[in-house]
Amino acid sequence: MIRIASLATQKVMSILAATQGVPAAIAALVSQEGVALPAITATQIVAQNATPELWEESTAGKYPMIYVYCSKMTNQLKEKFRTFSGDVQMTVEARVSQNQLTEIDANLGVYIDALTQVLNQNRGDWGDGIFYSGGYEVAFGAVRRGGQNFLQAAKVSFSLEVSTD
Repeated sequence: MIRIASLATQKVMSILAATQGVPAAIAALVSQEGVALPAITATQIVAQNATPELWEESTAGKYPMIYVYCSKMTNQLKEKFRTFSGDVQMTVEARVSQNQLTEIDANLGVYIDALTQVLNQNRGDWGDGIFYSGGYEVAFGAVRRGGQNFLQAAKVSFSLEVSTD
């Protein structure tokens, strides 16, 4: 089971960090919207489920950050004779931090728009028995202290259909 969660996480990571992934989508949105936001690189997209406090204590990374992790797996045995055929719930969490409250919500919205654009462009078969149908849910968190002074996060959750031996 861990192999399936790891494989799904790596698939999502490779799509988000690809040439036409989140960094390119953010650059396009920044130029289109005329806003000044920090660019994001593939090194700021990590496979980890860690709280902001724990991450800040253990690394010298910089914001914005995107975290990718498997939050739930359901083996529904949809296909006979398969070891796993069901849903894998994935979560992509974007976190932004800045020293003033103004525009933090709007800035986070640009990163979420970029994430959802990349997901929309990658509907279908991802290979290795993983299929993405295109649906997702976005949940915004409240602004709180952290990072450079203020921190806000939003989670994009979606299901992958997985069928493997």
